[in-house]
Amino acid sequence: MKYGLVMEGGAMRGIFTCGVIDVLMENNITFDGSVGVSAGACFGCNYKSKQSGRAIRYNLRFCKEKRYCSYRSLITTGDMFGAEFCYHTIPEKLDPFANEVFEKNPMTFYVVATDITTGKAVYHNCRIATGDTLDWIRASASMPLAARIVNIEGRKFLDGGIADSIPLRFMESAGYDKNVVIVTQPRDFVKTPSKSEKLVKIFYKKYPELIKAYQRRPKMYNEELKYVRKSEAEGRAFVIAPPEKLPIGHVTHDPEVMLEAYRIGRNAARERLAELKEFLSE
Repeated sequence: MKYGLVMEGGAMRGIFTCGVIDVLMENNITFDGSVGVSAGACFGCNYKSKQSGRAIRYNLRFCKEKRYCSYRSLITTGDMFGAEFCYHTIPEKLDPFANEVFEKNPMTFYVVATDITTGKAVYHNCRIATGDTLDWIRASASMPLAARIVNIEGRKFLDGGIADSIPLRFMESAGYDKNVVIVTQPRDFVKTPSKSEKLVKIFYKKYPELIKAYQRRPKMYNEELKYVRKSEAEGRAFVIAPPEKLPIGHVTHDPEVMLEAYRIGRNAARERLAELKEFLSE
């Protein structure tokens, strides 16, 4: 029996996930493999490096730093979340990432990115914590219109959530029999077409398959939620979701809002901890 962890994205809604995974780490809950999408990749990598508390710590510390996230960064660099600051300055100097622990931890860690030429999801196994791995994590979290296209090995990528927002099917196909799924929307959430669809069609007109994937995303997302619920009912998945819409948007510079989303995540994990341990011991 192999156990997996699936972490949805959602930009700063991912702070909820930080709260959940910190509680799981504090209770020594381990998995054979994990997969993160977008913010789920950026924050979820701390599970493999065993750094409980790191993601909320640096988000609180740098949430008002223009190099971290700002329209100034978007205008001057092409990335709302500054690539150099977020993926190099912070993990290498300001709040060091535990590279050695990451590489020694036997838990597999996948990230999902969308190939903008094909419009398909690509799943990358992050074995080391430097080099291309940082590019893959950045690609997974590069939201359309708010980030530059990321080039890796001659291919072009953007946010993994465009093609596969909740990759439970992928984890099951990779051999993980039972999976804990962390979503960042309430259980009754229904995704509707994005208001930015017209801008995406204009901005990425050279990439018709990406546009199609972006247009399909609401249907894909709602079908994935339906599959998650089915898997949960059949005992193959354990879902942790916020009890109601989170008080945080895609971007925030307010530390109190971040802390509230983080607390909601911690509470959601604590309330179901006994059930979760039973699920993982069956």
